[in-house]
Amino acid sequence: MTLKGRDFLTLLDFTPEEIDYLLELSGELKYKKKNGILHDELRGKNVALIFEKTSTRTRSSFEVAAHDLGMGTTYLDPSGSQIGKKESIADTARVLAGIFDGIEYRGFGQEIVEELAEYSSVPVWNGLTNEYHPTQILADLLTIKEHFGYLKGIKFVYMGDARYNMGNSLMIGCAKMGLEFTACSPAKYFPEKALIEKCEEIAKETGAKLHFIEDPAVACKGADVICTDVWVSMGEPVEVWEERVKELSPYQVNKEKMDIAGENCIFMHCLPSYHDHKTKVGKEMGEKFNMEAFEVTNDVFESEASVVFKEAENRMHTIKAVMLATLK
Repeated sequence: MTLKGRDFLTLLDFTPEEIDYLLELSGELKYKKKNGILHDELRGKNVALIFEKTSTRTRSSFEVAAHDLGMGTTYLDPSGSQIGKKESIADTARVLAGIFDGIEYRGFGQEIVEELAEYSSVPVWNGLTNEYHPTQILADLLTIKEHFGYLKGIKFVYMGDARYNMGNSLMIGCAKMGLEFTACSPAKYFPEKALIEKCEEIAKETGAKLHFIEDPAVACKGADVICTDVWVSMGEPVEVWEERVKELSPYQVNKEKMDIAGENCIFMHCLPSYHDHKTKVGKEMGEKFNMEAFEVTNDVFESEASVVFKEAENRMHTIKAVMLATLK
């Protein structure tokens, strides 16, 4: 299978077979990394990393993955690029495509990365937009496959706000790979109807199941995976905290919900997480709302069921696979 020259913007653009290929390639590259086997197969190539939103895992993963593959990287933060300000997205894409072999974008609307891809003659990779986070979902799928040995039929529950990039992309990934996906939240936090319908059509072909449940006790029963994300995303105003805390507190992942799922259930989170007061935001908001933790309690986050740091590491291996597959 070859994906050379392909953009990586959303998993909607890839078949289950292509996604499985990327996961297998990720596993091979992870094995080589762990065993000190050189795999600098892209020596001489260079990639641009555009970050309009800050990052720990995404930036680190792209830079280390590119280095392992033998590539050079140029990091462009909001102060280091004229994209969308003094130079149009279309012009930026054509300029960078003449200098680099690939372009990563992490920022705001999906339309920005789509326009970059439209005008770029080299592959464009989505490092995160408001709507989609496909590299994270590859890492999540790899983590699940490593833990259970398979994907099809896994009962995956996403707790909390499922309207944005994580909820959207997890639903797509589960639909593509035949998992049983449940979004558990108040109905107003479910993904958009049009995307649900698109994923339901995919599910008919793959055997996946999609559920949208408001009762956490019902959703968590028999779950293999319970996953969540922060209740307030980067860039959102502080005013939304009060609404989210009030409406999403019943969906906090805690020991009670993990017990409902059963002893074999694992906990996942894309990070960062407000599971204690050891961050500035966690402390400030925790004291304001008199809460020790928000989307997940510390005992669950630090438990043996938690695979969040394996998941974080797998960002690098799966991103490496995406770059190798689309550039070689």
